[in-house]
Amino acid sequence: MPSKLKITQVRSIIGAQEKQKRTIRALGLGRPNWSVIQPKNPQILGMIAKVKHLVRVEELPEEP
Repeated sequence: MPSKLKITQVRSIIGAQEKQKRTIRALGLGRPNWSVIQPKNPQILGMIAKVKHLVRVEELPEEP
């Protein structure tokens, strides 16, 4: 089973570039302190890399 990531938005997107705003929305976020659980795959990791200054990422332990 692929591992999961807990992604939490820690900063507002006010003043961010439009591409970064769209990336935050695509991740399922939109407001500071919102969290989502996403699968750990290359697409999600690439999106996180583009907005790493706006989010905090935690890897969740795999369930048996």
